[in-house]
Amino acid sequence: MAERSINIVAIKGSVRPNNYTEMALALVLDEFSNHSGVKVELFDPAVMHLYPPGLGGDNPDPARMREAVIEATGIVLATPEYHGSFSSIMKLAIENLGFPSVMSGKPVSLLGVAAGAIGAIKSLESLRGVCSHVGAIVLPGPVSVANCREVFNEDGTCNDERTEKRIRGVATNMMHYIEDNICPRVSLEAMVRGEDLPEC
Repeated sequence: MAERSINIVAIKGSVRPNNYTEMALALVLDEFSNHSGVKVELFDPAVMHLYPPGLGGDNPDPARMREAVIEATGIVLATPEYHGSFSSIMKLAIENLGFPSVMSGKPVSLLGVAAGAIGAIKSLESLRGVCSHVGAIVLPGPVSVANCREVFNEDGTCNDERTEKRIRGVATNMMHYIEDNICPRVSLEAMVRGEDLPEC
């Protein structure tokens, strides 16, 4: 049987050096690496040229990100919480995914990071609304990381086992959705067409 790769796109919503969003997202990406056949592409706006709506340029970064999302099996969005909402950098990344958005119909897992005791609840609520509006399938169980300055060490390691398990759950939740919903559907379509059944 032909093996079908699972393509995950991750977008980081912070451009600050050594930011906690990056530390949390690194755990998610590491968890994806524990699954065979999974390819992850990380998009970091800190090293990209993205444009506000209505403006454009010759840099290929936005088109490359859109193409990756089109080919993606699933998407992970990771954002800090700023002033009760998700970051402007994450909004800019979403704007660069087109009108209509190439996220439409794609499963999306959300990760929010905040320094406060209540975590990134407000930012995740806002981000869920935007993703749903553009037609993405927002998976249940978004993960909010609270007290990030205490949870992560300077080297990026997580010193709280329970929090690390929850963060890694962003990846496992996505994999469960893909294995339970996307892979069976693709296999059924291949069977109807008389093709070799792909493996996920």
